[in-house]
Amino acid sequence: MANTIQPSSANASERANLLPPSPPLSSSQTVYDPSDTSESDILEDPSLCLKPFLQRVCTTNRRPFKRHTYCPHSCTHPTNDSEPVTLPDCCMATANARRALSPGGGAGSRAATPLPRWLDNSSDVGSPPTTATLGVRAEDQDSGPTLLHRVRHERSILSLAVSNKFVFAGSQSGEILVWSIETYQLVGQLKAHTGSVLCLTLAPDQSLLFSSAGDAIIQVWNSETFANLYTIYSTFDVGDVFCVAVSESSQTAWFGAQNTSIQWYDLKARDSIRPTLTSHPSRRNHRFFDSKGPGGRPAPQPGSKDAWEKGATTSKLLEIDPNNIVQYAHFGYVYCMLVIPSAQIGQGQGEILLSGGGDGDVKLWNIDSQTGAITEFEKLGGGDSGVLSMAVKDTFLYCGLTDGEICIWDLDTLQLVRTVKAHCDDVLTMSVKGDCIFSGSASGYTRKWNHRFECISRWQAHSGLVLASCVTTRNDRLLYITGGNDDCVAIWDVSFFEATASKTTGRTQNDQLLSSLSKLVSFRTVSSNPQYLEDCRRGATYLKTLFKRFGAVATLLPTEDGRNPVVFARFSGTGMKQQKPKGKTVLFYGHYDVIPAETGQGWSTDPFELTGLNGYLYGRGVSDNKGPILAALFAAGELVQSGKLDSDIVFLIEGEEECGSRGFKDAVQKNKDLIGDIDWIILANSYWLNDETPCLTYGLRGVISATVSISSEKPDLHSGVDGSRLNREPTIELVNLLATLTDASGEVQIPDFYTPVRPITPEEDAMYAPITQTISTSTSPHPLSSLTPDEIKAHLMSKWRFPSFTVHRVDVSGPTNATIIPRSASASISLRIVPNQDLATIKAALISYIHAQYSGSNTLEITITHEAEPWLGDPTNAAFRTAEAAVMHAWGGDKRPLYIREGGSIPGIRFLEKEFGAMAAHVPCGQASDGAHLDNERLRLENLWKAKEVFSEVFGGLATAEE
Repeated sequence: MANTIQPSSANASERANLLPPSPPLSSSQTVYDPSDTSESDILEDPSLCLKPFLQRVCTTNRRPFKRHTYCPHSCTHPTNDSEPVTLPDCCMATANARRALSPGGGAGSRAATPLPRWLDNSSDVGSPPTTATLGVRAEDQDSGPTLLHRVRHERSILSLAVSNKFVFAGSQSGEILVWSIETYQLVGQLKAHTGSVLCLTLAPDQSLLFSSAGDAIIQVWNSETFANLYTIYSTFDVGDVFCVAVSESSQTAWFGAQNTSIQWYDLKARDSIRPTLTSHPSRRNHRFFDSKGPGGRPAPQPGSKDAWEKGATTSKLLEIDPNNIVQYAHFGYVYCMLVIPSAQIGQGQGEILLSGGGDGDVKLWNIDSQTGAITEFEKLGGGDSGVLSMAVKDTFLYCGLTDGEICIWDLDTLQLVRTVKAHCDDVLTMSVKGDCIFSGSASGYTRKWNHRFECISRWQAHSGLVLASCVTTRNDRLLYITGGNDDCVAIWDVSFFEATASKTTGRTQNDQLLSSLSKLVSFRTVSSNPQYLEDCRRGATYLKTLFKRFGAVATLLPTEDGRNPVVFARFSGTGMKQQKPKGKTVLFYGHYDVIPAETGQGWSTDPFELTGLNGYLYGRGVSDNKGPILAALFAAGELVQSGKLDSDIVFLIEGEEECGSRGFKDAVQKNKDLIGDIDWIILANSYWLNDETPCLTYGLRGVISATVSISSEKPDLHSGVDGSRLNREPTIELVNLLATLTDASGEVQIPDFYTPVRPITPEEDAMYAPITQTISTSTSPHPLSSLTPDEIKAHLMSKWRFPSFTVHRVDVSGPTNATIIPRSASASISLRIVPNQDLATIKAALISYIHAQYSGSNTLEITITHEAEPWLGDPTNAAFRTAEAAVMHAWGGDKRPLYIREGGSIPGIRFLEKEFGAMAAHVPCGQASDGAHLDNERLRLENLWKAKEVFSEVFGGLATAEE
């Protein structure tokens, strides 16, 4: 059975932009949804039915199911199943006059029916009717869906299809967007049609993708390479092609169109002779747009015909045989079609085509296995509401109608089982997978139903119309994918998951990694604010729990003065158990604390709620450093579970790194026996040079931060009363003193400051060649890309391998008005130092130099507020070689990662090297655009998955690596 996604889009009148995106809902807005009104509420208070906008005709002309024995629009509620349903006068008001009608078939045709919302361009559609709907059964209600990710586009998403690898979305702009279902990265953007893409259908074997649109064209694509294979068109003016159904056995595709016809094309008998373009839709005269103007000539359409002639060279043109058509297949637009095996409903061999139209009927067609021709053999008359969407489960057919109802037919007996008032607006899409049925409506709401068709979950999927949906299973999870006119595609996890450890560990590791990261990001582990001390403790405890879940021995190491604890964990290797030498011990270092962030202060999302958007994960700490440490944790856990861990892996995850690693040094030294011997150190606390090329970091600068204060014995004075050149003002003295620290070119004036700096070797200089080339040719923006290679190298060296001096801010005492002479002034300064510059020596030289330069009469104080040693790794050692091989394997290709240095500082790395006598390697996970410490911090989902792969290989490779 073809993976058919029914159309949910506008017709050719999209030229008028019928589907503008709805504005997003603010937190202060109240959304009325009839689903919130239960049957019992209405029975208790009938006035709930009389909400102010009852605008549409009631079409519930069939007997309701079970206890729902009243018209949803009615104010009278019979309580006995035997009592007739009375339609009140209010339901038969001027609704039809307020809504555009689907075309009838002339004499003898069915009554005209309201157009669905997504096709209705009447000036006053009116608000959705206020009706009672099926409530959610409390005993069957699940915990609700989990929004895994959203991807955005510039226009409405009208159709969807999903394969094992990709999510395909047809847009109002005529494009087909292709996203990876693993990483949600955009991997393809196909200019498919000149009209809105109304339907996407995958062949049952997922090898071909069919797309149809408002340009009357059907395109056939290779679903793996996205190559355009065929362009199919009709010799008739069929208008919009709303739906496509495909049979794998007969290799035939059927097309339902706006002109009420169904056509088909047998792909086994593809044209051997290229057809002429005279019948191509681009060559026809449009009845309106090509009408003759003044002078008897039509307005020219520059470029359209030439474009199709050029496009014809990229795909094979296939013209539908004029005989392969059933005219007036319905007395209304043909909105949806499905192909099912005949045996599924007890009809013998072969296949059956089901079609639903604006006339309210569903028709069953026998398919000729040789030619693909169809013959009607049954009609299911459902009433006056148009059939907009269909889905089949076993022998049951579920039809979404224009009035919010869903009809359920038994295809085995061809009987109507029941009709459910499922939504307050048009049911634009239906999907089925396993025992679950999903319906999406023009109200923006989606419902999940069980096999008894009892609603077990409902939620607002989009802020506008839910125009398309599809459902798939991946990694033992049920994924429901929706598209709407809010320009986005949403991926929902709609599975039932028990909140037990055994169930969790049975899930795919990537799924669990993402779930764990979401939980960890939710803890406000801001180490600089005592207000979040409890959150920091909860975050540390959660990490300890994760380590234990994977079999590690884990505990929290206390720090001095009640600082945030250090999370210690050890995964024990299996080398001794397998009678082979145990490998070397690897230490992974990271931090779980973050810098402050507040919702609304520059953030587009809640910084402490992990949000997936366009292939990226947004949240404070997701890149610095919660994402990388969880990737390493899960990598080690997978090695343990698979029995492939031959060495011990020790984790030290501190909670004070953003505040200078307060207490970390003492905690490690006090627990050194517990930690044991360490052979290699790995960390991941920096970023790539750009967004495209993986990097390895082999050097960091150190830092000495200080506060220089000058204060007077006098109080704050008034400059008009006491201002004098004889008055030695602290602020003037401070500014003059700071000016002595550098010359006009920015060079630090402390004696012998540059003497220990290492000279540039030819080997180091050669390492900058690939870096400058990458920056010069990068497709992602970089601030140095406009410079020459030599200028790029000079800029990078000045930031990476040479020291620098910075004045961060100057503070003064007293009021902030402009007439005050402050009694004291202080400046926050820092020196970034490089390898071979001894921290203690430079610190003493800084203090001595400042005292020597000061000659004032006020009081000078110098306070060292933070310090960290520089670090320089060896890019040729086994740790870097192993990391390089792992990065190349994970990211593919034979291009080596860039070896870079950074100007920032990490206090713990050099301390750990000295303390354990082990060498460190720095493996960045994030991209340059991650925005760590900035608003909207993010981490690409693909980078998270790849980081886990890299760490898995690094941990395994270093087990036997020699120095």
